[in-house]
Amino acid sequence: MGKRGRGRARPRFGRAPRRWLWRLAALAVLFALAFAAWLWWDMRSWRPDEAMYPEQGALVPRGGAPVRFETLKAVGARFVYIPLPGVADAGTGGFTEAFRSARAAGLKVGVLLGFDPCLSADAQSDAFAQSVPRDADLLPPAIGLDRLADGCTPKVSDAAVESELITLINQIEMHAGRPVILKLSPAFQQRHRTATALARDLWLARDRARPDYAGRPWLLWSANSARVTEASEVPVEWVVVQK
Repeated sequence: MGKRGRGRARPRFGRAPRRWLWRLAALAVLFALAFAAWLWWDMRSWRPDEAMYPEQGALVPRGGAPVRFETLKAVGARFVYIPLPGVADAGTGGFTEAFRSARAAGLKVGVLLGFDPCLSADAQSDAFAQSVPRDADLLPPAIGLDRLADGCTPKVSDAAVESELITLINQIEMHAGRPVILKLSPAFQQRHRTATALARDLWLARDRARPDYAGRPWLLWSANSARVTEASEVPVEWVVVQK
């Protein structure tokens, strides 16, 4: 009997802690997934505190998706920017209708021109001047700077991009009678250092967190790139104004 007792396997006490480690890891993963799902859901309708940013508005989607501007105003927008179709896009009917509807709804209206580094400043400023009236009641025009010249054919140097941008700014400001706002992406800022080179008000973008990539104060902040509202089947870009 004694020999048999000495030959029995001893309990392996190391297995229980391993099981608990696996369970804790699984719980941590589930918690992270649940938090990510909550954050995604909350972000759909999130906007900054109105007490901190009383003046809020939207950049409506490109492509002429229908927007009910009265509803957009009802959910908190006081102004709206409407993107101008690119030079190569067919027609401006959707832009014209959105422009009129937004003004009829009692919203302050501005126009965003997306800068195309592959095209001349003249072509882009001509498209702006043909579509946007000279009107002191409009918000300052904005120029979107997010596209780089990497895909241009023929190739365009960074120096040429910066030169054409300055020309475009001058032409748009001459037409509008006021300085432009530069809607600056992190990639464009990193490549061209535009915030340092050009003394214009900035429009920066970062979901939920205040943007700081320009190295100086901004005027407009796209705080939610895809806010879901009853105003449109397509999310809008929610924008606030710095006090």
